[in-house]
Amino acid sequence: MLGNIPESDWRHFKLVHQVLLERFCQRTLDDLGAMLRAREGSAHEQHRRAYELLVDRDEELARAFDDFRRSTAVMQLAIMRRMGLLSDDELSVFSEQTQKVVRGVDSLRSAGGAAPNGGPATPLGNSGVMEGSSVS
Repeated sequence: MLGNIPESDWRHFKLVHQVLLERFCQRTLDDLGAMLRAREGSAHEQHRRAYELLVDRDEELARAFDDFRRSTAVMQLAIMRRMGLLSDDELSVFSEQTQKVVRGVDSLRSAGGAAPNGGPATPLGNSGVMEGSSVS
């Protein structure tokens, strides 16, 4: 069922997509703020780390949110779930079939499989915070 999802799931996806996009962006801004408040290293080093964080996060944002089509919705949900953005409660509004596929893809990734879109695994852990970044 990696093709089109049921109409009711598509309606839910359109709603949750915006919520999760905002959540992802807020986490990125929070991480960036924490990084800048830490004032570790020279101004140039801080600038470089801030730039690298934003480049990495922009790639993750594109992977999870940019291919907004009904035919890719399940894969996007699985990516969002792996990034720690999609909660159990948010997933529960989808059909059993969609939930099963999303959880199945997530379990494959948890077992050390490749990223669902064939790209590199996301540096976000289950917390949704980039490993090695500090969050206050």
